[in-house]
Amino acid sequence: MFIRKAKLSDSEAMHKLVNHYAKKGLMLARSRSSIYEYIRNYSVMDNDGEMIGVGALSILWSDLAEIRTLAVKESFSGQGVGKNLVEHFISEAKALGIKQVFTLTYQTEFFEKCGFKTISKDNMPHKIWKDCLNCPKFPNCDEVLMVMEIDY
Repeated sequence: MFIRKAKLSDSEAMHKLVNHYAKKGLMLARSRSSIYEYIRNYSVMDNDGEMIGVGALSILWSDLAEIRTLAVKESFSGQGVGKNLVEHFISEAKALGIKQVFTLTYQTEFFEKCGFKTISKDNMPHKIWKDCLNCPKFPNCDEVLMVMEIDY
């Protein structure tokens, strides 16, 4: 297993995996057009040519990034795929000089184990909400905001 940048050829598998969890109410859905538009932000966990996990690191400002769209195939759940992807994104953020990484999630226990802390949404700048305007849950978001401060 190894992590690599997503390719356009991964987009259908990414769409299927993410929306599988979205139908269960465990994460927000992503459209195909959104996946194509932000493909450069995505990385995947590859297992002998099979995409078994996906996530994205989206840069929002000079010191702020978001981990989003993190999903792992159920058959690989609990095997460290998600944790390895999060660690990969934290390393990317460090390499870019980003000081704070956040996520909006329903999977608080998982992100706590990865070192994130829950904070009030009121503590974050308004620029993090730009994508929320197109969300069907806006303005009644029920995701939890979690943050990791990166030490250098």
